[in-house]
Amino acid sequence: MTEYPPSEWLPLSGIQHFVFCRRQWALIHVEQQWKENALTAEGRILHRRADDPFFTEKRGKVVIARSVPVSSPSLGLTGICDVVEFTAAAEGVQLPGRVGFYRPAPVEYKRGRKKRDHCDEAQLCAQAMCLEEMLLVDIPRGYVFYAQTRRREPVEFSEALRALVRKAAGEMHTYLRRGHTPKVRPSKACRSCSLVEVCLPDLQNRRTMVSRYIQEQIEAA
Repeated sequence: MTEYPPSEWLPLSGIQHFVFCRRQWALIHVEQQWKENALTAEGRILHRRADDPFFTEKRGKVVIARSVPVSSPSLGLTGICDVVEFTAAAEGVQLPGRVGFYRPAPVEYKRGRKKRDHCDEAQLCAQAMCLEEMLLVDIPRGYVFYAQTRRREPVEFSEALRALVRKAAGEMHTYLRRGHTPKVRPSKACRSCSLVEVCLPDLQNRRTMVSRYIQEQIEAA
């Protein structure tokens, strides 16, 4: 199994961007472009509230740890889990200062509602795969908490979802190594993307001259 050295590890959170839109991921991680809008600001504030690396609590049979650092040499990813819940079980991992075994499950916090694509599930699954590699334990499922609906959605880490994570991670490394920013087909999702003015999705597939496009934008302003 191929392993990436720490110097080549990529931000795990990029999986969500990559599955949502490869071009968005490349603009951020290859070209180092970033612009914030109301949606990204809300998400950042939500994570700030959820993440407290010095806070651990126990609720019944569940030990809750926040801002848990994770990494995977095989995926070449590193990042932070918002929350990892360790539930007492017959098999699992042992926790320092606690008796028995616990099975971990990552919990990711998102600002909106459940999406039609698998970008949130892929990010959560990547976290689980990192934890599995670090703790040598199987993690069958995790949860995404959506602030808009106040609902906690279970996510089963199927082989198909794991394959999606492995494929995305490999492609991310390839794009970064090549310095490649791919083109994508514009969609309704472009409207809410904070990078729409950097990406210029309508310009990618236009057959008209760039000068005509610029003139149209000036006239529309």
